[in-house]
Amino acid sequence: MSDQHADALEAVRNRRSHSSVTEEAPSSAELAELVAALSSVADHSGLRPWRLIELRGDDRDAIATGLAAADGGGEKGLEKYTKKARRAPLVLAIVVKPRPSGKVPVWEQEAVASGVAHLLSLLLHEAGWGVIWRTGTLTRTEPVHRAHRLAPDEYLLGWLYVGGIPEKDRKQKPRKPLRVDEVLGTLT
Repeated sequence: MSDQHADALEAVRNRRSHSSVTEEAPSSAELAELVAALSSVADHSGLRPWRLIELRGDDRDAIATGLAAADGGGEKGLEKYTKKARRAPLVLAIVVKPRPSGKVPVWEQEAVASGVAHLLSLLLHEAGWGVIWRTGTLTRTEPVHRAHRLAPDEYLLGWLYVGGIPEKDRKQKPRKPLRVDEVLGTLT
């Protein structure tokens, strides 16, 4: 096994979600370096049918505004969703931006955007940042779409919440063992 293979395997084994993070976050330049590495994501025809929206500070309130409106509005709802939107100092909205293609169906383009989200969360974790993927039943509603200023043909997959890893969360997290025979098989 090569060192690179061992490093990649170890990175995947050690990745975990961090539901609470500190107020530290990668800079825009650090983030850009990680995003540039995503050129290697599996992407049939190289369509790059995705984009990211970097939300920091008050910009995170767009999430709250959209979710509160989708959930029926009201001051109490806005307060609830503002608290949720501000659980991390950096929130990355993962957007599917379908491209016209006679070879690549939209579901495959969405899979590429999902791959981008997963690889980016792995890269962020390896760079020492806490990350969690968040979605919900309101993610693809019209108010959330408007709040993120998405084009008519775009849609939201979810958000990566990013921040520093609290000291208490720096230890290895036990994993539920994966029964390989249940997920890996043959045709015979």
